[in-house]
Amino acid sequence: MINLVDPWLAAVLGIVVGVVVTIAVVASRRHRAAVSQAEQEPQVHEHAAALLGVLRSGGMIVGPHDHVLRSNPQARSWGLSRGDRIAHAEVLDLVRSARRDDRAVIRDLDIRRGVGTTPLRLTLRVAPLGEGTMVALAEDRSVMLRADETRRDFVTNVSHELKTPIGAISLMAEAVLDATDDPETVQHFAERINIETGRLGQLVTQIINLSRLQADDPMLDPELIQLPELVAEAIDRCQEQARKRRINVVTAGDDDVVVMGELSQLSDAVTNLVQNAIAYSDEGGRVAVSHRLVQQGDEPFVEIAVADNGIGIRPEDQERIFERFYRVDYGRSRASGGTGLGLAIVKHVVSVHGGTINVWSRPGQGSTFTITLPAPVPEALPEPNTTPTRKAMA
Repeated sequence: MINLVDPWLAAVLGIVVGVVVTIAVVASRRHRAAVSQAEQEPQVHEHAAALLGVLRSGGMIVGPHDHVLRSNPQARSWGLSRGDRIAHAEVLDLVRSARRDDRAVIRDLDIRRGVGTTPLRLTLRVAPLGEGTMVALAEDRSVMLRADETRRDFVTNVSHELKTPIGAISLMAEAVLDATDDPETVQHFAERINIETGRLGQLVTQIINLSRLQADDPMLDPELIQLPELVAEAIDRCQEQARKRRINVVTAGDDDVVVMGELSQLSDAVTNLVQNAIAYSDEGGRVAVSHRLVQQGDEPFVEIAVADNGIGIRPEDQERIFERFYRVDYGRSRASGGTGLGLAIVKHVVSVHGGTINVWSRPGQGSTFTITLPAPVPEALPEPNTTPTRKAMA
């Protein structure tokens, strides 16, 4: 029995030993190949690696076999590299082209990071470092290009908006000259000229204010502002407009609510909202301005809301009302002297104060604009007063 089994056992053991030896040989060869390749690959100097880490641009060092030796967080976040490989075919082609020609190349690329996302506008520079190693640096030009587009659009819009009252004034001045023997006609056109010059002056003032706001940072030297005083000042500016349209403006708010910022800017923002609410309300309507301290999680915020029961805003218009020169109702806006810059100014002021502005509106039911601003540190806040203060104005 033992003599019969021993040959089979020997055969099995021989097969096992053969497999083990084969695996060991293959692993040894692969290891030697990997070590040999690693020894042949250029090593990234620690200073170069440190330099990549502090660059604001995206940076990669690419080995002779198109594998990424080092990349910085910006390059990875932009999706230029993924692990040890170049993630975009255009970037890979540019690296290979620069290596083949042994010269630096520069190209503008649009890089999409996902379906429906705005592409990144990158300027990519690729240069050889020697031994087939390449360095690739990418600068994001998206913000600069958007700023240029915004500037061009702004100039175009301003030119168009200025032409309208200037053209009207010119035509009516000619009409006055042609009607020198008709006092009533002269008076009529003189009144229209006065209205158009007022609109022109308001437009120029709004443009200057917007330019000044964009050049100013109110949080460099903020002051502590009492919300009741800010709201009272804003409403006081709108008294004459409200009186002419018989609009009742009321306020309600917590006492001793404070915010950090610049009084003139925040007052301008609230004033613009109140003026819009009055202009887009029917005569004899009501506008309510409220302010309160709220908690969102562990953070305190200040809310200022301006509500009206006017004509309301369609959903498709709500997405665009904060654009410069955009008007929901152009005819009504011109009749009320609106420039289309008021809400753009509000949005800018709120943004530079670290806040947000939101709108709720339904056609025929009115609108509510809500400004949310960071409140001062909780330790400095007084206990909210549940007794509201009210002020009514006819």
